Amino acid sequence: MTSTSHRRYPSETPAPADRASASPPGPRPSLGNRLASHAHRYTRISPTVLRVCIGVVFCWFGVLKFFPGASAAEDFTIRAMTELTLGLIPAPICLLLLAILETSIGLALLTGFLLRWALAAFFLHMAGVFLSLLVLPDAAWHTAAVPTLEGQYVIKNIVLVAACLHITADELTP
Repeated sequence: MTSTSHRRYPSETPAPADRASASPPGPRPSLGNRLASHAHRYTRISPTVLRVCIGVVFCWFGVLKFFPGASAAEDFTIRAMTELTLGLIPAPICLLLLAILETSIGLALLTGFLLRWALAAFFLHMAGVFLSLLVLPDAAWHTAAVPTLEGQYVIKNIVLVAACLHITADELTP
């Protein structure tokens, strides 16, 4: 007799005694119910996950600005900051200040240290970022509703704003 003639299929294999007794009798919980329990656990840590992820992004992009030419948005950033400061701050200083600001926000988001100050700085920074769409319209827009690559780079920050609103709500909720 060959070994294939006595093959058992998964549905015919009896469950081990310890596994059979562990599952409760009755209907198995639906996939939705099982996912809901995981979602509930994630809800508690989601502000922390968002905070750390945004912190990584801000640190990364902030550190890039310490190295001239490393940031893809450097020229646009310098032009926008020069416009917003009315040309009173030289371009290299603007870039250095922005590098320090973004890295500081990122580190605060990563660690949770001085978080409320960092969130206030984040929202002020985002106000300046979005103002660049108005102060540099030729660089930010092809036409009225068609942003350039730089404009898209700015507009995507709306997602970061929404995430930081969630973090702020969590931070301010007792």
